[in-house]
Amino acid sequence: MQSVLMKKSKNKVNIPMSEKVGQILIVLFLLIFTLLCLLPFLNVLGSSFATSGEIATRPFIIIPRTFTLNAYRYILSTPTIFKSIGVSLFVTVVGTFVSMVLTSFMAYALSRKYLHGRSFFNFLIVFTMLFSGGMIPTFLVVNNLGLIDSIWSLILPSAVSAYNLIIMRNFFQGIPNSLEESAKMDGCTHWGVFFRIILPLSLPSIATISLFYAVNYWNTYQSAILYINNPDKWPIQVLLRQIVIVSSGMNADASSVDIVPPAQSIKMAVIVVATLPMLIVYPFAQKYFVKGAMIGSVKG
Repeated sequence: MQSVLMKKSKNKVNIPMSEKVGQILIVLFLLIFTLLCLLPFLNVLGSSFATSGEIATRPFIIIPRTFTLNAYRYILSTPTIFKSIGVSLFVTVVGTFVSMVLTSFMAYALSRKYLHGRSFFNFLIVFTMLFSGGMIPTFLVVNNLGLIDSIWSLILPSAVSAYNLIIMRNFFQGIPNSLEESAKMDGCTHWGVFFRIILPLSLPSIATISLFYAVNYWNTYQSAILYINNPDKWPIQVLLRQIVIVSSGMNADASSVDIVPPAQSIKMAVIVVATLPMLIVYPFAQKYFVKGAMIGSVKG
């Protein structure tokens, strides 16, 4: 027993006091930084449940004195919000699927060293990260394709992201070539190698890139402003913009600065509704997020 205790005492590592103090300071800094990141969202959440009178008297609300669901009742009683959420869900789900199909196919092809013209295509992809056609040429292309006022105008122009493509390509390059060679010796085609070997081994990268695309599609704003004229096809972010404009106009027309219209709490509630789906999805992909992004960014 004494020998076991002596071995345990020998195995203990004495951490210097300076290192302990440094770790404590790092933890405190991270806690303060996390709190600063959470406070704005907590303010929005608390204000969405507060009355208009409390919003007028308290500039910063975390826990309202009087809880009310009037803003959420108003939102749920408006059919426009359901149409906008439906459009955003369609764009997010279908857009993420289309983007992942195109990105994974391109990334796999560009990760194979035997592809002819591989360096040239990689150069073109990186070039698009530095220079783009611009807003007006892109609008002319979308218009000539007949996509104006179409839901597909929110998906196809941004279907492939050069940044996400490079991350996934680098991840595929990190997979040993011996696996592909063994599969081909067993009679696998390129499609078989891709679907049976590459994709199952790439779940962290796929989850990470899918999350990137999903957040981008859910936050679609500029494309909808440029290409969508029908209010029934507005995504949730454009509807949020309209509510902000209406709220600002009502504040500007108010005769007294003490009058805060109910639209202020409605605006906060819409922000919560617009943010909540991504907050629900993120924890399920969070365990793959760091691993997929780090591996895809440092290898290759």
